Amino acid sequence: MLAGLFLVAVLAGFIDTLAGGGGLITIPALLAAGLPPTQALATNKLQSVGGSFSASLYFVRRGTVKLADQKRNIAMTLLGAAAGAVLIQHVRADLLRQLLPLLVIAIGLYFLLMPRIGAEDRQRRLSGWPFALVVGGCVGFYDGFFGPGAGSFYALAFVMLSGYNLATATATAHAKVLNFTSNFGGLMLFVLSGKVIWAVGLVMLAGQILGALLGARMVLARGQQLIRPMIVAVSLLMSIKLIYDNHGAAIAHWLAVWL
Repeated sequence: MLAGLFLVAVLAGFIDTLAGGGGLITIPALLAAGLPPTQALATNKLQSVGGSFSASLYFVRRGTVKLADQKRNIAMTLLGAAAGAVLIQHVRADLLRQLLPLLVIAIGLYFLLMPRIGAEDRQRRLSGWPFALVVGGCVGFYDGFFGPGAGSFYALAFVMLSGYNLATATATAHAKVLNFTSNFGGLMLFVLSGKVIWAVGLVMLAGQILGALLGARMVLARGQQLIRPMIVAVSLLMSIKLIYDNHGAAIAHWLAVWL
């Protein structure tokens, strides 16, 4: 089981670095391994930290991201993620599970139907504290509360609001730094609550680090050529899985009636 979860984490780390959505691979795997939902979310945060940290470090060392310019974003993301992690332990996430497929479908369609999005630098629309509050606070809160797709949300925000360029991997690199921040903030709250299964999480963390390093190298080598199709594909797969999880029985019944 641990060997299988390690391989799942390698794949998730690779995909998550390119386009986000790795949690939609790892969370179902953890649930299938028998972990209760809250412990699956907590353990997923532990293994996600490994992948997002290794990818962030890779981008920072190569100068793609300057941490001094991201201090406000990091601070608000950390606070938002901590708040989300506290709330998820007291509130059912049923409504969010219903809305998530619509959100990721919208992201996939946007990137698919707007072929020039992120192809070149755009005018900056938000910066400083407004950007930190909107992106760091809101997406960070979502990542702490549930998580899957947060990397795509961060990347889209940097493209649309900061005018960053997917072709040079700038948006992806900055998104990964905030993704690590929200993973870390959420993890700290789960650790304090005693929800993390350490043996499973550490094995998957090693797999995430390996997959994320491979993904980071691919981002800088191939840029937008690979990132755009991955964002569309991951958004579509995430949407199909979430819709099936929420409405699988109803869909099967409808198909049985009509077929």
